[in-house]
Amino acid sequence: MNAPPSFESFLLLDGEKKIVMEKDTKVPNAASFIINKEDHTLGNLLRGQLLRDPQVLFAGYKVPHPLEHRVVLRVQTTSEYSPQEAFSNAITDLISEISLLEERFKVSSKLM
Repeated sequence: MNAPPSFESFLLLDGEKKIVMEKDTKVPNAASFIINKEDHTLGNLLRGQLLRDPQVLFAGYKVPHPLEHRVVLRVQTTSEYSPQEAFSNAITDLISEISLLEERFKVSSKLM
């Protein structure tokens, strides 16, 4: 079978970084974030959160190949706002939303 070992889908290899940022040289205020060992779940969540930000002009993601466990997230922002700030704020906002969801779930499960 030609499939890679199953642990390669979630364990970072030696020297491999979780997130790598590459600035776009052709488009102003744009960058690509390569997120290793993730899939559509995180890519779509981040894209959706980025698009809620009015200073984000474009946010999109792709999974280059089904056997490659990485997501390439591309972000373009207005001139007053960097893609790194947008990415960082989106992650912070998602963590807050998930924490709120967890709290509400715990409260509602106690009522049952």
